[in-house]
Amino acid sequence: MRINRVFLGLLFVSILVLSITVVAQVNRPYHDGSVWTISQIRVKPGMGAAYMAYLSSQWKTNQEAAKKEGIILSYKVITTEAHGVQDFNLLLMTEYKDLATMEANADKQEALGQKMVGDDQKQMQGYKDRSEIREVIGTRLGREIILSPK
Repeated sequence: MRINRVFLGLLFVSILVLSITVVAQVNRPYHDGSVWTISQIRVKPGMGAAYMAYLSSQWKTNQEAAKKEGIILSYKVITTEAHGVQDFNLLLMTEYKDLATMEANADKQEALGQKMVGDDQKQMQGYKDRSEIREVIGTRLGREIILSPK
């Protein structure tokens, strides 16, 4: 009976030591970076100037206010070629510190939108107006990967 306890104890310690050794050997050559929302937009033919006017005014004002409040880190507008008539030709990107910060600030960002743009009715009217000049193809959430050790 005593030999079984000693054997089990040694087995447990051996497994624990091997587990620690394996975990200690894992060396990822990267670490997680910030989180991005990436909206894929198709600007309708002939409406590029109209949509850019919206982005440079109301959209940029909202993004700058969110940046000033510490809700977002940065934002970008990227044009791209469409690979077909149903493809996007513009990306709107918004950077957050991390997913937890993005989720924690959701109410704060909603309140800021109400303050900057107006109530839900006014915001819905803006979506309707913009639907005449662009179509939202989709929105994705991505995490930046930093390719150097911490």
